[in-house]
Amino acid sequence: MLLSEILQQAVEPAYQLLPAKMESQGATVLLLAIGLQESRFTHRRQIGGPARGFWQFERAGGVAGVLRHPSTRLQAVTVCDERDVPVVAEQVYQRLEFDDVLAAAFARLLLFTDPAPLPKVGECGKAWDYYLRTWRPGRPHRKTWDTLYAQALEALV
Repeated sequence: MLLSEILQQAVEPAYQLLPAKMESQGATVLLLAIGLQESRFTHRRQIGGPARGFWQFERAGGVAGVLRHPSTRLQAVTVCDERDVPVVAEQVYQRLEFDDVLAAAFARLLLFTDPAPLPKVGECGKAWDYYLRTWRPGRPHRKTWDTLYAQALEALV
């Protein structure tokens, strides 16, 4: 899927479900870079693993974390209501595989759980650190990040 399609069909509609303060170029480039890193926006189900959606959420960590975190809990309920999914980790987890707007919204909410400010656009190394803290990938691949982050930057233009 093209990044322009991800922006139009997932990220931008997700921003409409969230508080305006969550929409920024910094958030968008990070969402695109993480989606590229996690799934290349090709795999909605992790190859050989449990994660779901383009941003590769797991039930116990990412989904349940967003639903429980004090800074995202209320927004997550609103998003679930808008997307007509019960506010239950298992239900959200199952839906992420097919609902790209829900997946993008939960990805943005997961970023919001980090108390540090988002990296500025172009701060590739800081973006990598932010990704590691929020996604906690099992086997992070730093060697692919810079190229994927650059692709995400290009999509903003």
